[in-house]
Amino acid sequence: MGNVFYFDWEVSLIEWLQNTLGPASMAITKVFNFIGGETGMLIVMLIMIFCYQKEAGMRCALKILTATMWFPMIKNIVLRVRPYIAHANVVDGQLTEGRVKALSLTEHDADKWDIVQQGYSFPSGHCANTVALYGGIAMEIRKRWVWIVAIVLTILIGISRVIAGVHYPTDVLAGWAVGLLAIGFSTLLEKKVKNEWMRYIILFVLSVPGVFWCKSRDYFSALGLLVGIIAAYPVEKKYINFQDTRNVWAMILRVVGVFVVYYVLNTLMKLPFSKEWLDSGELLPNLVRTIRYAIILFVALGVYPRMFPLFEKVGKKSIQN
Repeated sequence: MGNVFYFDWEVSLIEWLQNTLGPASMAITKVFNFIGGETGMLIVMLIMIFCYQKEAGMRCALKILTATMWFPMIKNIVLRVRPYIAHANVVDGQLTEGRVKALSLTEHDADKWDIVQQGYSFPSGHCANTVALYGGIAMEIRKRWVWIVAIVLTILIGISRVIAGVHYPTDVLAGWAVGLLAIGFSTLLEKKVKNEWMRYIILFVLSVPGVFWCKSRDYFSALGLLVGIIAAYPVEKKYINFQDTRNVWAMILRVVGVFVVYYVLNTLMKLPFSKEWLDSGELLPNLVRTIRYAIILFVALGVYPRMFPLFEKVGKKSIQN
């Protein structure tokens, strides 16, 4: 099911961090797991697109989608087992926690010991995404304090993944490298290919072969997001073309509304299937996951912005009152 390889100092470092920090380690991992996780990243990316500047946000989206596509493709080739699984004890044929504890799971709704559903260890997806997203934001805003925040968050999220027992330090280093490569590749695409829609198509062509060897959720989620943005971009550009806003109330409504859209669509599209089937790791349920994420992002970016003019009116009425 996977490969186990590590340096002795890596396991010793994880043990030392978990034992030294004690109860505080749980809080640290939960906070930074959220900031560097799917939901936290999505919030930040949507704030960039809906509240800061649409074009800058879309450029950031290309960077993080590049990292999000690449790291699971590498993971599913290297197949490195997560530390807490690799160093577990076996009692009566069942895995139990050993030298390394799992303080925060990557997939909270999947079996803790399911290697495929929890994903592989090398490289760290949180670290790759952190570098790509926050590095991309720093490149757009170009202020010293933003760069400092981006660097500090990158380091803290990397350390938290080691503390959580879900990554070796070398996974973190590799994740940072993937994030930097994603930024470099996306920046090159932006310079050489002026049509944004074509940039996403190029990334799709380079990423879709992963269908043949990837089995983990993260790849199929990322593929769905990529398909969704490819479909949404020309539709939004032609039929909606929403404008940037500096109306605080409108900004809040835009972000809150998109998460309502996400929650409702995600819940409804799961209803026809059993959780066991969706979590089986087989190709068909994984493709259903891709379709689900594609539809959600298409609606979020290509349909939902039709509501934005109404949000502007709500904001103006509040200001006038």
